[in-house]
Amino acid sequence: MGKVKRGGYVFRFGSGGKVMRILNIDLNNRKKIFSVKTDTSVFSYPFAKLDPSPTKDNPLNSVWIDKDFGEEAFSYSLANNRSGTVHIDHILEYNREPNYMTELLLYKLTLEAKKQVENTPLSKREIIRRLGTSPSQYYRLLDQTNVTKSINKMVNLLQVLGCEMDIVFRDSDTKSESTLVSV
Repeated sequence: MGKVKRGGYVFRFGSGGKVMRILNIDLNNRKKIFSVKTDTSVFSYPFAKLDPSPTKDNPLNSVWIDKDFGEEAFSYSLANNRSGTVHIDHILEYNREPNYMTELLLYKLTLEAKKQVENTPLSKREIIRRLGTSPSQYYRLLDQTNVTKSINKMVNLLQVLGCEMDIVFRDSDTKSESTLVSV
């Protein structure tokens, strides 16, 4: 995937937009968290999620924004010289950042649609006809790097492919589930 730098933003071909960069990283030993500042927000990330993780006998030695990852990750080292790296995607997923979670859902729906397309007896031409769309739009729906497509269009594609879907809501506190709709 190519990169082009324009006006302070790095655009990736096929990624659909601006790359989130880490601007600053602070650590709070009392709370045992990192405070990660990006251009849009400040996120926390606990030491417990690190691999290798720091301990009382093996504390954090240093932390830095990793230039090798295009400032999209931070790295750290422990007193015993072991080190690790945390990418911004892990931080966004841990914090359940809404835009990131939507893109992750689109990605997972796209991967499932690609699997279903491989196994369907329908021809590509028939799928396109049933969707009422153009061939180029069909291929955009199957492009997992395209984040500009809608969840609605992905559901339409999966229904044309004969998939049954359940939308399940889980309460993160009580772990109870409820199925809103089966399509």
